Amino acid sequence: MIALSLGEIATLTGGYLHLADPSVEVSGPVVVDNRQVGPGGLFAAFVGEHLDGHTFAQAALDAGAVAVLGSQPTTVPTVVVEDVQTALGALAREVLRRRRALTTNFTVLAVTGSQGKTSTKDLLAAVLADARETVATAGSFNTEIGVPLTVLRTQGDTRFLLLEMGARGIGHIAELSAIAPPDISVVLNVGVAHLGEFGTQAAIAQAKGELVDALGPGGVAVLNADDALVAAMSQRAEQALTFGSAADASVRWSELSTDDVGCPRFNLSFQGRTAYVQLRLIGAHHCANAAAAATAALAAGLEFDRVIDSLQSVTSISKWRMELTEPVAGIRIINDAYNANPDSMRAALEALAQMGARSGHRTVAVLGEMRELGESSLAEHQGIGRLASDLGIDTVVVVGEQADGIAQMCKTPRRARGVEHAVELVREDIGSAPAIVLVKASRGAALERVVDQLTDQLRQGQA
Repeated sequence: MIALSLGEIATLTGGYLHLADPSVEVSGPVVVDNRQVGPGGLFAAFVGEHLDGHTFAQAALDAGAVAVLGSQPTTVPTVVVEDVQTALGALAREVLRRRRALTTNFTVLAVTGSQGKTSTKDLLAAVLADARETVATAGSFNTEIGVPLTVLRTQGDTRFLLLEMGARGIGHIAELSAIAPPDISVVLNVGVAHLGEFGTQAAIAQAKGELVDALGPGGVAVLNADDALVAAMSQRAEQALTFGSAADASVRWSELSTDDVGCPRFNLSFQGRTAYVQLRLIGAHHCANAAAAATAALAAGLEFDRVIDSLQSVTSISKWRMELTEPVAGIRIINDAYNANPDSMRAALEALAQMGARSGHRTVAVLGEMRELGESSLAEHQGIGRLASDLGIDTVVVVGEQADGIAQMCKTPRRARGVEHAVELVREDIGSAPAIVLVKASRGAALERVVDQLTDQLRQGQA
């Protein structure tokens, strides 16, 4: 973090100092988990449903923090504020202002969309980091707490600040953008994820479009030419670059195929130049993610050849997103359990089917519920079951009553009462035959436990 004294922090946040020397500087990380505190850091203490962060104040100081940012005094140096979340936003705005004041050679990029945000952000982060010092959102830390904490990691030599921004309602992205106004705004798509909270796709489009509205003079919108609701946002931008398979896309992908393990291969074209791209990530849907990342990187001033080289070198993204492992010979597990919505579920099933067709391995999908779909939930789950049957997935194991719509439309459903039962059903189904197992559901289902238990049992059985 760009250093701020405790006195400056109190002034910026409208707070007061308790047991604290105003001249002491915060130069380390600002964190909300005392276990992540580093030397010179600041521990932001939130009061949650089950835990009160203020009780960890001394532990944070013992780990190297110089003070606590809290809503009440503690037994250690504390900046006491009315609202910790609001205070973090104020600090982030000031750090960003100071970084911009150092030099004009600094770019803030922000990514949003109904699905693919984290994967695209991860790809773009890798491309930018290959070129210059980059700070990027960790995982899916894209909320009103995650965004300012990411901004506060900015240093004096940071060249690119890359933020993932999520929304649970209209106005959320506008609030996040007020903390960190973007120079480049990337809008990936307008799907049906969180439809239960927004009500309509038009409302989702309105919310995602706030990222374009947040651009200042000279800002660039990076938009999906294949999504009509996103492409229409170009009318709200001073400058726009598009990506997609559409003939008029600024960055266009074509000739998409996948290799034997499901990694996409395609051509990417920009301003009369075309490059052949071979990604090392599983799933054809990463073609669109890579095209979006490439377009944003080009908007940030990186050269085409360098962008292509960087994309092809990426071997992993955030955890539990199409992670491929082979715990024992002949059995592959795809852990895509971080989250799920109808579009990402379809992409994962299509990747599984393609991998099965190429390898001849048995295909098994362990699927849980997709949350926040509102009144369309049953129909969307049934649609996934229908797709699994159409794709010829050999066995579908459905976990939980909320996902039963999937089982209703499958030709080969097996209903699991819980994680342990799901693992039992998978083991019965695959035996020792070559197989590919996909595990996917919304975050709340925590189906990564299926992956962990299945992996352990397979390895123990082999031993």
